[in-house]
Amino acid sequence: MHKAYFSELTDYLIWADGNIVEWLHQIDDTQWEQTITSSFPSIKQTALHIVSAERIWLDYWTKTPDPVFLSAQFTGTKSDLIAIWMQISAGLKSFVDAYAEKDYLQPVTFKWPGGGESTMAFWQTFSHFINHATYHRGQLVTMLRQAGFTKLSSTDLAGYYRLI
Repeated sequence: MHKAYFSELTDYLIWADGNIVEWLHQIDDTQWEQTITSSFPSIKQTALHIVSAERIWLDYWTKTPDPVFLSAQFTGTKSDLIAIWMQISAGLKSFVDAYAEKDYLQPVTFKWPGGGESTMAFWQTFSHFINHATYHRGQLVTMLRQAGFTKLSSTDLAGYYRLI
């Protein structure tokens, strides 16, 4: 486990999320709200889930008192959600840059959305964090296509590595 690798994965996540955000800016409210069968019933709900997960993991890692899963309380607009997403990306980059490599084995305690508490090493939660976001971004790509948006490009890790 090397800090440079975690920093690269953070940069990848921010790049991939940035691509999604650009696409979300280009869709209309009908596409944003359209019912599409997937893990979540719309592009809006899927994006909200990604942002919620990214926010709560950052809260767990920074030991924020009483972290809140954003999707349980969010009532804002698409623009509001995108603004929150960009704040989280900036916070994530700052956190990872400052997080000591010696702490990668430190336990992180968290609550599952469905209830219950668990503890895993930071590096395990970070790996999950990256994988989770990738999984749901893939769903967003499929949902965007189904909603008629076709100006898509790759958001996979190999595509990112080709660019850097």
